[in-house]
Amino acid sequence: MVVLLSRLPVADSLKLCHRVVDGLCGRQPPCRGDYSATWSLEEWLELLSSLTALFRLAVGNNSSDEEVTGGLSGVGSGGHADTVLSVLRAREEEIRRALLDRTNSISTATLQDFDWQLKLALSSDKISSLHTPLLSLSLDVREDGALRPVTMEMNRDELNTLINSLEAANKVMLQLK
Repeated sequence: MVVLLSRLPVADSLKLCHRVVDGLCGRQPPCRGDYSATWSLEEWLELLSSLTALFRLAVGNNSSDEEVTGGLSGVGSGGHADTVLSVLRAREEEIRRALLDRTNSISTATLQDFDWQLKLALSSDKISSLHTPLLSLSLDVREDGALRPVTMEMNRDELNTLINSLEAANKVMLQLK
């Protein structure tokens, strides 16, 4: 809960927020020992989790200042909400890069090339008349420096499912930009 932040003076909360962003970006996170007199271990972990989630969601969803301050309404007066917002806006691009790097590290495979062919299956060994369109999709995927071919054959329903999945992934990528 970000409400716990109000136990610190505003100047110290500014330092803490910057250290939380440092930890989010892969650098030295804040040290519990520096704040052990202010929060119990459980409160400390909850505060770190809440601040990290706030920074991730605000940047990932491209939230406006009003949306962020609305989520910080429980912090109270004294400038703590403004402090969190100022850290967020000052380091927004850095957080965005860290989130993108984290997403990119999920898989090292990249699509190098693709080719497709449309086929019409006229019959099979069980049915004398099919007339079913099939798409043959060949992908060249580069993974760990090696080029690996991936080939798949899909009917109309499977192709629609693939297209919907790719459109959803594209929508997520556009939101991250």
